[in-house]
Amino acid sequence: MMTNSYKRLGDYIREVDVRNRDLKVTKLLGVSISKEFMPSIANTIGTDMSSYKVVEPRQFAYGPVTSRNGDKVSIALYKDDEKAIVSQAYTIFEVKNKQELLPEYLMMWFRRPEFDRYARFKSHGSAREIFSWEEMCDVELPVPPIEQQQKIVSEYEAITHRIRLNEQIITKLEETAQTLYRKMFVDGIDKENLPEGWRMGTLGEVADYVSEKRNISSFSERTYISTENMLKNKKGITFALSLPSTGKGTVFRKEDILVSNIRPYFKKIWKATFEGCCSNDVLCLRVRKNFDSHLLYYAIERDVFFDYVMAGSNGVKMPRGDKEWIMKYPLVIPNEQSLDYFSQKAHAIDILKMCKRQENNQLIELQSLLLAKMGQ
Repeated sequence: MMTNSYKRLGDYIREVDVRNRDLKVTKLLGVSISKEFMPSIANTIGTDMSSYKVVEPRQFAYGPVTSRNGDKVSIALYKDDEKAIVSQAYTIFEVKNKQELLPEYLMMWFRRPEFDRYARFKSHGSAREIFSWEEMCDVELPVPPIEQQQKIVSEYEAITHRIRLNEQIITKLEETAQTLYRKMFVDGIDKENLPEGWRMGTLGEVADYVSEKRNISSFSERTYISTENMLKNKKGITFALSLPSTGKGTVFRKEDILVSNIRPYFKKIWKATFEGCCSNDVLCLRVRKNFDSHLLYYAIERDVFFDYVMAGSNGVKMPRGDKEWIMKYPLVIPNEQSLDYFSQKAHAIDILKMCKRQENNQLIELQSLLLAKMGQ
């Protein structure tokens, strides 16, 4: 528990404004609302990069405009060894004396939901709301002795390292299952001369869209799935930040497969590990009794499936998959023996994945407790 009185942050930090005048720095980054640096997606063709700001290791960058970020402030600590550049819209700052305040400890403070709420409350402006540099300097936080700061940071980073290790293991397990799927049902398979008992079919022959509806208000943030809390590139889901105030959603069960039907190129897909409710922009697929949810998941979580969905989508700015077209997606339907063999192997992999995800959920809660203790 902290025993220090709160200190004004402006006494410990200073703004930095170094421009890329000589164009030596080419690594262009942005800052996400998840408080991480990320490769910039901005179109920089014809842009004068000499006016971009240089950020160095252990410096911070934040976007002062908060009105378009929901409840999150885009702020991050730069951890790479080489210099990078960011847009002029960002404010760059650094800790004056790292023997008094660790940048990593300060970044933990910025990760607290209380900081985001404070920053949004203090933001002002008419066309857009700004969390100004002056307001940032007026932030107050406890600054314990440097040894105590280091201990807190070490505990937090140890948990973060474990979470990332588990995520790497989950990725390897998914790659193993996908490799098994390709070996059994893709590589070397001649669709004109399939093994005995196998045949070509469609998605609509082995699965149906779930149509059962229920009031969203009867669910919680932990059991509600929308396109917003489905993660890109087949990374699963995260907990919803809030629920719609009205409306009904589709009720899903464990083993159902959820696919975001907006902007299919984001490749958002998840095989349910609990019962819940999803928004109407999420397709909920349930396998029929003669098929297997593991096989269906690995058949449609491939890039070729999302390319197929995009080929039949409607709309330009926000393409949406065509439900009838999706159900015509071609699938290899194996015999019962091959189906059972793959199901057993994939089920064993799923159990290991679930254990790692459960461990990560517990570790994330532990991180939240450490962040909460900083303010006590």
